[in-house]
Amino acid sequence: MIKTDDDIARMRVAGRLAGQVLSHLIPLVKPGVSTLALSREAERFIVEDLKARPSTKGQYGFPEAINTSINQVVCHGIPKEEDRLKEGDIVNIDVTVEKDGFIGDTSRMYSLGQVSDPARRLLEVSHQCLWRAIEVVKPGARLGDIGHAIQSHAEAKGYSVVREYCGHGIGRRMHEMPDVLHFGVPGRSLVLEPGMTFTIEPMINAGQAAVSVLKDQWTVITRDRSLSAQWEHTVLVTPSGVEVLTLREEERQS
Repeated sequence: MIKTDDDIARMRVAGRLAGQVLSHLIPLVKPGVSTLALSREAERFIVEDLKARPSTKGQYGFPEAINTSINQVVCHGIPKEEDRLKEGDIVNIDVTVEKDGFIGDTSRMYSLGQVSDPARRLLEVSHQCLWRAIEVVKPGARLGDIGHAIQSHAEAKGYSVVREYCGHGIGRRMHEMPDVLHFGVPGRSLVLEPGMTFTIEPMINAGQAAVSVLKDQWTVITRDRSLSAQWEHTVLVTPSGVEVLTLREEERQS
């Protein structure tokens, strides 16, 4: 669970590369493009340009290099040729990259053209939920503080938090301990220590929190078909606070 200095150095590289994939896809996410085409370009970029491995592909049998979750899809959407993006869509792309034995995991939302006001507001609030959670990460804080930061903000804005899926420890394996719930009571659960690395990836629904899994056994949708949004970063607990290992260049400049 606690990473060595060498582990952390490698995780910084993997995290930076994962963020680069999401940035690389920005100009390609546009109406008419299939989610399969995005997956294939992400895989090409990871393998050929970054000299790394798309660790999502083949993980638990998942067939593609990225997850593409559109509108009411909460997570784990499988890229398909027939799934073509259109004006007004919101889509989450989730990518993991393995480099030198360590994995970076991150996702972001993309909006296509003029999205509706409810969609725009959901994107804003879900993004705020991620960063409110990141801001509480420091030695001595608890996992419950992270969950509470997300839950309290989302619910105050009229949204719900998906409870079936959570963040997770990460390192040599994509999923390690601990589980990082996106709801909770402050002051409860595991105490954070320097050297811990994990993801924070809240899934925020415009309607109810309940979800369903489609027949493909991967795609998770909102049961009431309301919009859903998710942002994700891999973070490191440092001696003085937190370092976002998957921070993208456009985020550094904002």
